[in-house]
Amino acid sequence: MTAAPVRSKTQYAYDTLKERIVEGRYGPGARLVFDRIARELGVSPVPVREAVRRLQAEGWVVFEPNVGAQVADFAHDDYRHCMEALALLEGHAVATAVITDQVLNRAEHLNALMRESLERFDPLGFTRLNREFHLLLCGACPNPRLRELITIEWSRLDFTRRTTFSIVPGRAEESVAEHSELLRLLRAGAPAEVVERHARDHKLNTLRAVDSKSVAPLPGEFPS
Repeated sequence: MTAAPVRSKTQYAYDTLKERIVEGRYGPGARLVFDRIARELGVSPVPVREAVRRLQAEGWVVFEPNVGAQVADFAHDDYRHCMEALALLEGHAVATAVITDQVLNRAEHLNALMRESLERFDPLGFTRLNREFHLLLCGACPNPRLRELITIEWSRLDFTRRTTFSIVPGRAEESVAEHSELLRLLRAGAPAEVVERHARDHKLNTLRAVDSKSVAPLPGEFPS
């Protein structure tokens, strides 16, 4: 049996910090004090500093003069830009994907789990399943550059993983229904332009739901 690879201290610090940001333990604007974090993780400040630099390069962290490292905010404009980009990227990716029955079966299982979760709603669990659903279908796209761009935009949306769908009532249930229709189209071998339009509109429907709110949500309160 091959032993599992051992994470470096920097990778351990990176994984831990990113998880805490995604889960909301470190909210927007939270200061990241290297020495304190290093003591919590049982490492020196060096791997923590390296991990934070990596998180900064990915957009998770910003450095403010006289303040230091802070968790980045997620503005509404950033959310809009991500969703518009993903609408176009995912639409084309799914329309051109070579999707097997195995992939469709897995996607249907994930959507069934999302439907079941609506009864006792777990926003974080729902969004994890939602992400897996979308990346599964897009992963069947033969264009590696397109898959890479989609993964990058989903990483940006990870800022929203700590929230609920409360600002867009019913959107989670609507999303599951739209997933079902997308899978039906794929099963039926619908024309690529029909699949692309549905996949694109699915993403934009959430954006429209958020935009329809008269009161702007707080940073980090956007579903995907």
